[in-house]
Amino acid sequence: MDARYKVISIGAMAAHPLWNEREEVRSPHATTTLIEAGESRVLVDPSLPAQILSVRLRERANLGPQDITHVFLTSFQPLRRRGLASFERAKWLISERERESIGVSLIERLREAMEGDDQELVKVLEPEVALLQRCEAAPDSIAEGVDLFPLYGVTPGTCGLLLPTSKATVVICSDAIPTVEHLEQGKVLPNCADVEQAQESFREAIDIADLLILGRDNLVLNPLRRPF
Repeated sequence: MDARYKVISIGAMAAHPLWNEREEVRSPHATTTLIEAGESRVLVDPSLPAQILSVRLRERANLGPQDITHVFLTSFQPLRRRGLASFERAKWLISERERESIGVSLIERLREAMEGDDQELVKVLEPEVALLQRCEAAPDSIAEGVDLFPLYGVTPGTCGLLLPTSKATVVICSDAIPTVEHLEQGKVLPNCADVEQAQESFREAIDIADLLILGRDNLVLNPLRRPF
């Protein structure tokens, strides 16, 4: 049976670079998606604050936080995990590459803060390290028909999900393709960790997907595909 998917909350950019916005004009948040595959219920990028996300989850899927079995973070950016603490019963997953690359940096910064007796910074970094340690390296397949799809570039280990259903191939893109304007214009975010790698990830997503769930936008048809 195919995995089922539903956008729980459509994301937004604080300042949309392709709308000629240079300053923040709205509250930013990532698109949050629910995937149901067999007994697994995977919530991707719980970006909204916990209370709001719980209401949205009930509105969109008639589920509560206790019903979620897995949470998958497409990256470790704070924006993508505001509501994470609500899902204590779930398994928290992130790509191994993102976990390792972020972990090395976090631990080094924490060590320097402790050696420099910077207690304020220590108080900030310790919860981040603990949270990352709670996140497990995701297997190649989270559930039947729900596979990792590396989209490195925006961050060192940004990773989307591939859902090869019988009707269409779906890719959850994270910010590898943030909005429909980026998709139409073939552009990536300017502040990527590695712009060339992000451009390659962009191409890989549109090469394989019929449908794309964008990082700060809705579910859209790949414009390079014929209607089906």
